[in-house]
Amino acid sequence: MKRIFLLAGICAGIFANAQNTIVLQADKGKDIINKNIYGHFAEHLGHCIYGGLFVGENNTRIPNKDGVRLDVIDALKKLKVPVLRWPGGCFADTYHWKDGIGPKKERPSILNVWWGNVKEDNSFGTNEFLNMCEVLGAEPYLSGNVGSGTPQELSDWVKYTTHPNGTSPMTDLRQKNGRANPWQVKYWGLGNEAWGCGGNMKPDYYANIYRQYATFMTSAGKERIYRIASGASDADYNWTETLMREIPHNMLDAVGVHHYSVISWNKKGSATAFDEELYYTTMQRALEMEELVSRHAAVMDKYDPNKRVAIAVDEWGGWYDVEPGTNGAFLYQQNTMRDAMIAGTTLNIFNNHCDRVKMANLAQIVNVLQAVVLTNEEKIVLTPTYHVMEMYNVHQDATMLPVAVTSNDYKMGKEKLKAVSASASKDKNGKTHISLVNIDASKAQDITINIEGASYTSVSGRILSSDKLQNYNSFENPDKIRPAAFNGAKLGDGRLTLSLPPFSVVVLELK
Repeated sequence: MKRIFLLAGICAGIFANAQNTIVLQADKGKDIINKNIYGHFAEHLGHCIYGGLFVGENNTRIPNKDGVRLDVIDALKKLKVPVLRWPGGCFADTYHWKDGIGPKKERPSILNVWWGNVKEDNSFGTNEFLNMCEVLGAEPYLSGNVGSGTPQELSDWVKYTTHPNGTSPMTDLRQKNGRANPWQVKYWGLGNEAWGCGGNMKPDYYANIYRQYATFMTSAGKERIYRIASGASDADYNWTETLMREIPHNMLDAVGVHHYSVISWNKKGSATAFDEELYYTTMQRALEMEELVSRHAAVMDKYDPNKRVAIAVDEWGGWYDVEPGTNGAFLYQQNTMRDAMIAGTTLNIFNNHCDRVKMANLAQIVNVLQAVVLTNEEKIVLTPTYHVMEMYNVHQDATMLPVAVTSNDYKMGKEKLKAVSASASKDKNGKTHISLVNIDASKAQDITINIEGASYTSVSGRILSSDKLQNYNSFENPDKIRPAAFNGAKLGDGRLTLSLPPFSVVVLELK
């Protein structure tokens, strides 16, 4: 009798694991995964700019070039950061760009009313940011002040940054400030969170304001200006519908969406001292991105069936309580394996919706929210989120390959989520990459990947995992979590088989 029960249990286990199947349609690739899906966001908030990216030209303790930290730049280059959004965020709609140009001793200071009422000395401004982007190899995405600025101010900023030398007072001003040739600035945001800190506007009012500002943004460079509207918060589909209906599409290139994986705005919880129930809730919030992207895209399809206008998820990530002993307005938080799960599943969603999602910007790049880099004076830490984005950068500008995922459930009480997430692509060299995430906090997931339309002869991989969900990289132990070789995938008979450990991320390469 015991033997019968044992066999029944084994069979039940095999049946349960058999649910994890993925069909890879290797010959059905059509849409390109825009590299800008792997973009980032830097705001004048806490120590993101000052101490994070910029330490000042006179700093002799931390190696820098023109005040920009070389260790951070080196780390971000390995990440292949494609685009960087600046100067905000809420800060953008109180920022007047002319305060941040010219001799630094003459730049006026302002009060950063959004993030701690601290003094902003404007020592890091337009020239510093755009020069840093050139060193980094990232395209700049400037967020214009629509909340408290004017159309003239934004128009002047476009001229200052992009117009040929000697064509206007703004280009003369640029040359006076040491830059003769224009920068390449393609991406422009017209305000930030216009429904909230950007002016508490209603969608119809913002649509009219957008049209006004966009009219005076004249391009004189090789590339036309790419205009991004301040988009919806989470599930505000009416906002997206209004913009798509009221703004002529020849004036609109992308509509933003913001979504944070926050447990509760009133009680966000610790970044490191969380239990499985809080982890589960965080993953529920993160996986809501699938519905948000799908439904915003469906609204846009009504007005733009050819998908000319893109979705730009220009703020996303986990949001928790700040680290104990730090300024509550600086939004400094640690980064655990939970954040690796957020990053992996979210990027899979973006990859799979690359027909409409053309840009996304993780919030934020250094020392704020779900940062990829943390700094403390001379020290630097690469977070689990950094490692996920580095592993996933093989998808940048590759052709998305459709995947159909049938997954076991990850259960918490009566609630359930899909344990396995995946996306795939084929790069210009013919290599196929499959990114896989198991969010289950305790169970490994056996997976069979059935391959259609291609024949592969070799497979290799990398894995990011740890023995506790709450683990993180600290300044005392910066390499506690880092990618390792993954040799657990077996290839044969037109299929791949592998087992994903609990809360792990694996990226496979097939040739």
